[in-house]
Amino acid sequence: MVMTDLFDAYRLGDLALPNRIVMAPLTRNRALPGDVPGPLNATYYAQRASAGLLISEGTQISPEGKGYAGTPGIYDAAQVKGWRLVTDAVHAKDGRIFAQIWHVGRVSHTSLQPGGQPPVAPSALAADTQVFDGMAFVPASLPRALATAEMGRIVSDYRAAAVNAKAAGFDGIELHAANGYLIDQFLRDGSNHRQDRYGGSIDNRARLLVEVLHALTGVWPALRVGVRFSPFSGANGAHDSDPMATFSHAIARASEFGLGYLHLVEGETGGSRVLPAGADIGKLRALFKGAYMANNGYDRMMAEDAVASGRSDLVAFGRPYIANPDLVERLRAQAPLALPDRATLYGGGAAGYTDYPCLKAPAVAS
Repeated sequence: MVMTDLFDAYRLGDLALPNRIVMAPLTRNRALPGDVPGPLNATYYAQRASAGLLISEGTQISPEGKGYAGTPGIYDAAQVKGWRLVTDAVHAKDGRIFAQIWHVGRVSHTSLQPGGQPPVAPSALAADTQVFDGMAFVPASLPRALATAEMGRIVSDYRAAAVNAKAAGFDGIELHAANGYLIDQFLRDGSNHRQDRYGGSIDNRARLLVEVLHALTGVWPALRVGVRFSPFSGANGAHDSDPMATFSHAIARASEFGLGYLHLVEGETGGSRVLPAGADIGKLRALFKGAYMANNGYDRMMAEDAVASGRSDLVAFGRPYIANPDLVERLRAQAPLALPDRATLYGGGAAGYTDYPCLKAPAVAS
């Protein structure tokens, strides 16, 4: 029996990946004014193009979808042009990149919203979290509940973002349905107290997810679309009374679209991998017909075991990619990993963003 290796090639639909290592979405708050990606962002992603697949930082689908200062958008021509700089730079390095499309919902602040309006959400319930307003982290503002009549507009914004991602030269898209943002808010009964067809039963709470996936797969081939969930994470105040039931339904519905991959945060986002009683990643994964991308706290040994055992097809690394642009090469060489400067994680310029060095090539004996 031939064992699959982390560094083996993988075919994601019709897209050939040179290895099973994925760069996870990482919010770095370095967009230019107007939420436009620029040359610095292009350098950053191109430096990391040896990953089997890059997934962009969360990219808001509309001005209303913004939750943090300095995050990029993908809803106007200037942003599309900026993202084209990024995708061209990645492709010049023989890389592949998906856009993660994102609406934060209630995880925002009035100072970040058009006209200083309240953020929108399934229900008028504040998120127990903080957001970066450009100067400091501040408590998320109380949102207003979206009217039923507005839901079509939200779906249209997602569809337009998918169209723009294609125009910007991305190789595919990932729907951000995790970490307590808008679609996750609709899925969970802790944040969705609606009485209309988008609330109440699990099927109703998953309605927005299904409508958005229908829109996205009308723009992109389904195998070029992925979806990210975080079933057992409390990120941004996320809560559900029965996450196994909720996300079993959500994942099964997503699988019906024939998507390219399911991207799961296994445990607490950026934290513990310990799961609550009754949680079962294997059962959730079995509900999805496409590729499985594992995420959360993986190191080389864990990732190799996940791929070799067949538990995962791809493994996403987040924080290690901040200070290790050549993470694939370091993992292959079993070299030490650099640690990021926490003071430069969010906002700023090249320092702590594009100035992390790659491994020096070993000296050749004369």
